[in-house]
Amino acid sequence: MAGVGEGQLGEASHLRGLDAGLGRPSRDPDPPLEVREPSEEGLAVAVQAHGLGEDAEPLGHRLEVEAQRGLDQGKPVRTLDWSKEEHAVLDPLFLLTAKPALYVANVGEHGFEGNPLLDAVERYTASEDTPVVAICASLEAQIADMPNEDKQLFLDDMGMHEPGLNRVIRAGYKLLGLETFFTAGPREVHAWQLHIGQTASEAAGTIHTDFERGFIRAEVIASEDYVACGGEQRAKEAGKMRLEGRDYVVRDGDVIYFRFNV
Repeated sequence: MAGVGEGQLGEASHLRGLDAGLGRPSRDPDPPLEVREPSEEGLAVAVQAHGLGEDAEPLGHRLEVEAQRGLDQGKPVRTLDWSKEEHAVLDPLFLLTAKPALYVANVGEHGFEGNPLLDAVERYTASEDTPVVAICASLEAQIADMPNEDKQLFLDDMGMHEPGLNRVIRAGYKLLGLETFFTAGPREVHAWQLHIGQTASEAAGTIHTDFERGFIRAEVIASEDYVACGGEQRAKEAGKMRLEGRDYVVRDGDVIYFRFNV
């Protein structure tokens, strides 16, 4: 995003609507990254604007005081001990340090082990229970445009199992509690995001509200079976397709065909 790389994070108000933050640590290991919330006056204004001031909402005022106290001590809001009810009160304030965070450390080709800077970042992130993923941007740039076969050979030569981008994506999904399900047709396969624990009817609703409103059933094939059998028809013939109702909890990698009627 424009301005973020030039130290203008505090002015990028559009970042406040994001679900999580991605931090790129600097070469200074102490601290690797600093994100500032608004001043005490600014936090108070935000609280009042959302009807959570001392007069309107005692709980909101108390949380404002506790959040400010933590920030004054250099503690991100997400590291403070909040109840579910308190989280619900704080969410409308869109505090940057209340969002889940993921740090990505750019290291040299041989900097994944025995790297004091990476060790410092890992110590810092461990103190706030935040994940960190180490990647080598120069290697990522080299393999980005390679054909898959060449890419795998390159990774094997470097002693790597997969590109660093894959690890960043998985870490982000885990951080946000997301999983993927697929819809597949003769011409394309589409991947859809879903929160872990959501049901088949809710998954249908991510595609279109009519799918959820008129949900009848879900025809489900695990992605591994879909690929191994060579598609939907052969997976059906092999008995790998299941019929599931609206309360079925979707699993990561499910390939789903929704039956609905509106």
